[in-house]
Amino acid sequence: MLHTINKSPFVHKNLESCLRFAKKGDPIMLYEDGVYTVAAGSKIEPMVAEALKKHPIYAIEADVKARGITKVIDGVYLCDYYCFVALVEQHKVYPWF
Repeated sequence: MLHTINKSPFVHKNLESCLRFAKKGDPIMLYEDGVYTVAAGSKIEPMVAEALKKHPIYAIEADVKARGITKVIDGVYLCDYYCFVALVEQHKVYPWF
C-alpha cells in the first residue's frame, strides 16, 4: 500500500497515524505541505530516521524546492510526479488527510 501525506507534521498528526498503521515495506509519499517532514534538522528528524528503517520515503522535489527546504534527511528519495504516478500504478493508495 502506498501511503500519501500532504499536510505538515508540525500542524497535523497524520504522519504519526500513518507510521502506526503502515506495514513494513509500505512506501510513503510526501507532497504539498507534507514535504516539511523531510527537512533535515527539524524536531521530527529522529522519527523520520526511524521510519526509514521500515519504509521507503519519497518526497516530491518540486514541492520541497517550493517550500525553501534546502537540506533533506538522508535516505529520503526526491522524485517528480512521474515517479509518483509510477508508485500509484504499483500500489493501492491510502491518503492520510
